[in-house]
Amino acid sequence: MTADIAVRPVTGKAELKTFVDIAYRLNSGDPHWVPPLRSDVYELLNRDKNPFYEHATVQLFLAWRGNEPVGRISAHYDHLALEQPADQGMGPGTGNWGMMEAADETVMHALIAAAEDWLRGQDMTRVIAPMSLSVWDEPGLLTKGHDHPPTIMMGHHNAAYQGWIEAAGYSEVKQLLTYRVPIVDGFPKIVNRIVASGERNAKIEIRPIDMNRYDEEAELILSILNRAWSKNWGFVPITDREVQYIKGKLKPVIYPPVNLIAYYEGKPAAFMLAFPDINEALIEMNGSLLPFGWAKLLWKLKRKRWKIGRVPLMGVLPEHQNSRLASQLAFMMIEYIRRWGVGTMDAGIAEVGWILEDNQGMVAIADAIDGDNNRVYSVYEKGL
Repeated sequence: MTADIAVRPVTGKAELKTFVDIAYRLNSGDPHWVPPLRSDVYELLNRDKNPFYEHATVQLFLAWRGNEPVGRISAHYDHLALEQPADQGMGPGTGNWGMMEAADETVMHALIAAAEDWLRGQDMTRVIAPMSLSVWDEPGLLTKGHDHPPTIMMGHHNAAYQGWIEAAGYSEVKQLLTYRVPIVDGFPKIVNRIVASGERNAKIEIRPIDMNRYDEEAELILSILNRAWSKNWGFVPITDREVQYIKGKLKPVIYPPVNLIAYYEGKPAAFMLAFPDINEALIEMNGSLLPFGWAKLLWKLKRKRWKIGRVPLMGVLPEHQNSRLASQLAFMMIEYIRRWGVGTMDAGIAEVGWILEDNQGMVAIADAIDGDNNRVYSVYEKGL
């Protein structure tokens, strides 16, 4: 560790506040960084509120140069991830770090070294990073797309971090891709024919979430997600407690016409979610709901116009995956989302992802709707 930098575990409320606040200071000069709501960051780190802590062990660190905080990092491991097959990305002995912010390369290397030492002390033998905190939060380091702001629930990082992390001995293990899709003029003819064919198929039904039965609907979607993604790289199951937590967090951004459940022969088969890009509002609020930010955010959540929407999640049950039906349901749902987004919200752009680079089916769907790969999030690994 560099002599003039001290990395110490976070203790007490004052240091937790420093851990949260340093991201706003270090990123204040980046016009494309979107300040998250501080209340959301505190909740992410709250062991009593965030059910992630029920199956994870986490240690936060701050880097100091004298009395000045100059960086932060989280070191953690997910006990459920340790139970996953090693060929799916996580597995026995795999720990993580994330939430890293550093004033310079020397600070970054000191933080990473401290996280690695802590993970070794927890008997971890390998690191997959960054994970901030879990694969369901903000995984990966932004390595392409620094020239525009992220959309809702996506991260943004200093472009220099890539070189600093790779210089610390990390190699890329997986890319997570997002696609920017123009939607005003519709999709190519081949997609329209596939959608029309599905609309003639009496075995297929696609309907919006019923907000009068929101709890039941959200639980159905998350159960499909757990089954649909169970063989994906990096998968960690969402627990029952997390289902209850997630559905509460998502409810304010749910617009039923663009959050869909697909049925085949009367049984649930797939889902697709789309959210308005509330980052348009957060950029103006600098992470605070005070003094009037809460009113501005509420107004924007209820307003009728959004320039950009994000399609963050889709899942098809395993029995239908790798079939023509899977792609047909995907095309139908994204076309229905497009129609409503353009016709009701005046949206012009959809962002789809993230998508695993080797998920050939979803990459092909993104290509078919003329998606442009606008961002890449790289996940790295290193042996300990």
